[in-house]
Amino acid sequence: MEKNLEFSDLLRLIDERSAAFRAAVATAPGLDAQVPTCPGWTLFDLVKHLGGGDRFWAAIVGAGPADAPPAEAAAARAALEVPQEREALLAWLDASTQLLLNALREAGPDAGCWTWWSALQSPRTSGGVARHRVQESMVHTYDAQLAGGSPQPLPLPVEPALDGVEEFLFTVCATPSAWPHKPTAFDFHAAEGRSWRLTVDGDGARTTRIPAPTATTGEDSDAAGASVHGTAGELVLYLYDRIKADSLHVDGDAGLLDLLRAWEPEE
Repeated sequence: MEKNLEFSDLLRLIDERSAAFRAAVATAPGLDAQVPTCPGWTLFDLVKHLGGGDRFWAAIVGAGPADAPPAEAAAARAALEVPQEREALLAWLDASTQLLLNALREAGPDAGCWTWWSALQSPRTSGGVARHRVQESMVHTYDAQLAGGSPQPLPLPVEPALDGVEEFLFTVCATPSAWPHKPTAFDFHAAEGRSWRLTVDGDGARTTRIPAPTATTGEDSDAAGASVHGTAGELVLYLYDRIKADSLHVDGDAGLLDLLRAWEPEE
C-alpha cells in the first residue's frame, strides 16, 4: 500500500507549485485576463486569493490549536491590500508562500491547529494544512495557465495529483452527515495504478483505498454505483470542478455523480 507524501515532500511541492503559478502569471497577457475556471475572477484576483490564503494559513499554523481562526488573521485577510503592478505582485506572492513554508517548518507536521475540515479522515494539523495547500497551489496553477491563454494547460504533475485525489476524498468529502439518497459507492481509478472507494450512506461519507483493477482481476462493478477512470491529474480537476465527467470514462450510473456534486452536508 502506497504511503502518503512525507512532510518534506509537501513543503517542496508547495514551493514548486507556487513557482509554477508565478511563471504562468508572468507570461500571461495581463493581470486583467479572465479566469475561465473561476467565473468572475481576473488573474489579479487569483493571485490575491492564493497569496492571501498562504498568509492566512501561515497565521493559523503559527497560532496552534484553536476552535476558530485567529481574529487578526481573519481581519488581515478581509482587509488585504496587494501591489497592482505585476512584478511587485509576484514578489508579494513569493513572500507569501515563504511565510507559509516558514510557519510549517517551525511547527513540524504534527502540530495541532484550526482547520475548516473535520478530523474524520484528515488530521487537523500543520501536516494536514500543508497537504491541502499543495492542492490549492496546483489547481490554481492550472487556472492561471488557462487565464494566460494556454489552450492546453500542462498536465498536473503525477506525484501531487495522486495525493490530491486522496486528499480531496479524505478532506472535502468525508463527513458524518447522512447521505440523503440510497446508499451507494463511488470508485475513482487513476491510470497510474491507484484506486479509492467513496462510500456514502446513513452514516455519512468515508473513503478507503482499494486495489486497482487489473486485466486479471477486472473491476468489481457491482460494488460501486459509479466508477470514474482517468489520469490522477484528470481526477483532481474533475473533483475540483475544473472539468466535467464526460471528459473521463465513467462506468455505472453517471447520474449519481450529479447527486454527489450537488450534495451539501451539514458538516
